[in-house]
Amino acid sequence: MASTLFTNARIVDGTAPEAGAPVSVLVEGGTIREVGKSVTSAKAKIIDLKGKALMPGLIDAHVHVVAGVADLGRNAQLPDSLVTARSFVIMRDMLMRGFTTVRDVGGADFGLKQATEEGHFPTPRLVISGKALSQTGGHADFRGRYDDATTPVIRHRLGALGRVCDGLDQVRRAAREEMKGGADFIKIMANGGCASPTDPIHFLGFSVSELEAIVEEARMAGTYVSAHVYTDEAIRRCVEAGVHSLEHCNLIEAETAELAASKGAVAVPTLVTYDKLVSDGPKLGFPPDSVAKVDVVRSAGMNSLAVMKQAGLAMAYGSDLLGEMHKYQSEEFVIRGRALPAHEVIGSATHVAARLLKLEGKIGTIAAGAHADLIVVDGDPLKDLSLLTRQGKHMPLIMKGGAFMKRASLG
Repeated sequence: MASTLFTNARIVDGTAPEAGAPVSVLVEGGTIREVGKSVTSAKAKIIDLKGKALMPGLIDAHVHVVAGVADLGRNAQLPDSLVTARSFVIMRDMLMRGFTTVRDVGGADFGLKQATEEGHFPTPRLVISGKALSQTGGHADFRGRYDDATTPVIRHRLGALGRVCDGLDQVRRAAREEMKGGADFIKIMANGGCASPTDPIHFLGFSVSELEAIVEEARMAGTYVSAHVYTDEAIRRCVEAGVHSLEHCNLIEAETAELAASKGAVAVPTLVTYDKLVSDGPKLGFPPDSVAKVDVVRSAGMNSLAVMKQAGLAMAYGSDLLGEMHKYQSEEFVIRGRALPAHEVIGSATHVAARLLKLEGKIGTIAAGAHADLIVVDGDPLKDLSLLTRQGKHMPLIMKGGAFMKRASLG
């Protein structure tokens, strides 16, 4: 069993505004065995981290690893073989940015997850929802206004982010099918969205009874529901129905944020995607009508952070990028850092996200018994969040499950 002893490690995990005092961290196999000031090992390879920060592997709680093309309608028409090949490139690049775990909220299937677990390719740990559930004309229905096909014919393709279902019987069956297929949680489209062609932002997705039925199905399976939501009304409906994970939340208001916090819900803002959809989207094939909808939510994004912080609503890290825009994944740290303390921004990608993914104590932390998912950072990200950007340039070491995914000179 391979073992590594990190010495002089100043831990930055998002739980405190300053880096911790130097400690040693012993990794044996794929697990963190011991953390403390006087840890020793006769057989471990020693790595001195003096002058550097040691962080838990980062967690992105809102990705679409199958979205190799920004135009999601076109992405859904691609052959599974091409989507699969592109997804492994997307995931490899995520890992090289320090994201050792990602939560796919629409698209990835269990086969893709199993392939990552077999370890033949460098990828993050993958938590999946399977296909997101959408009503007819909702955010996962990419038929245009003149497409009168009774059902989307591409819903089973890997490149499709979601599936269409209507009425209590269909939503229950869809939720059960996704759980049977290996989904770790259920994703629903409960509001209009930017990427889809026929649903303005203010559209509400699913009736209250449908929302409650989906939540019940998830609870019976021992898991939770995640919802795509922008408007305050949509967020409130979801919270009252028992939805746990609230994606985006750009237009949330104080009273609803307080209600969500009281219910123990978690928000997942994704501010970086709106900046990049406007700047890069058109040239990468994002439809013009979709670009026009982005500004409805983009301008409110920064204010939503202040509203949710004031209400005490937990926020996990999310990026929600598409196609060639995946490269901007880490810019969310810098954007949030303009409105929130650095340790809270880092915490959103460590312990808060770990709790949301129901992997608390296993990821997002540097503690005995946790997976040995670790990154070494040149300098102190609490003082400069941009050290977490630039495609992992300032991360000489990246470890996942005790294996080095990247190992450059520490200088």
